[in-house]
Amino acid sequence: MPEITASTLFIAFAVTLAAGLATVVGSFLVLASKKPSPRLLAFGLAFAGGAMVYVSLSEILNKSIAAFNSVYGDRLGFTYGTLAFLAGIFAILLLDHVIPNPHQALETSDPLYQQHNTAYIKRVGLLTAVAITLHNFPEGLATFFSMLDSPGIGAPLAAAIAIHNIPEGIAIAVPVYFATHNKWYAVGASLISGLAEPLGALIGYALLAPYLSQTVFGTVFGIIAGVMVFLALDELLPAAKRYAQGHETVYGLVSGMAALAISLILFKW
Repeated sequence: MPEITASTLFIAFAVTLAAGLATVVGSFLVLASKKPSPRLLAFGLAFAGGAMVYVSLSEILNKSIAAFNSVYGDRLGFTYGTLAFLAGIFAILLLDHVIPNPHQALETSDPLYQQHNTAYIKRVGLLTAVAITLHNFPEGLATFFSMLDSPGIGAPLAAAIAIHNIPEGIAIAVPVYFATHNKWYAVGASLISGLAEPLGALIGYALLAPYLSQTVFGTVFGIIAGVMVFLALDELLPAAKRYAQGHETVYGLVSGMAALAISLILFKW
């Protein structure tokens, strides 16, 4: 792990904040456009999913294993890194079971938006915002720690998460706007949800900073890799497939992996 200075902390936090604020972009799309292109949305979601899977398995998980290797040797290091990866998957799986992330079911064509029960729509909007906000905490932690370790990994990951956050902002803004007819309420709800990412980064770093070690880094990066792979496979790719009208999902998936791979090559030169 590189030396952590005030400037590296600031840059990591700024990038995490920018990725989180992409939810606001989603809310503006709801207010400013008639309807986003489904094919473009499918490509963007699959692109983000491909980038997240690639960087998680090729870089972040390897960094977890390398950190454990430096303390416990190759055999135990690989074992502990793999266990941390699986722990990340099961942790986000548990969160998804306890508090399901509803944004994938919230589309403007949903019968919900043909109803006129304002109170009901407000309730759905609130539940959507709360659920997505809770799911944003681990994403913020992933972006922040990845940036601290290497901008070559953290920056592309942050871009992928930002793309992922745009439809989440849409999912929050649509029910709020339909219920209140107030665009600023819709933007504000998306903003609060997006701010959960830098908040998650701050809380996570504050809790872990006194105990930073190779073992802690190995654990954190293994968990991050597991969380990112789960989010990509459980949320991004299924959502992309729903919006796709052709081969946008596979094109986006491959493009995301290729873009991430090229960016990592360039950062290593």
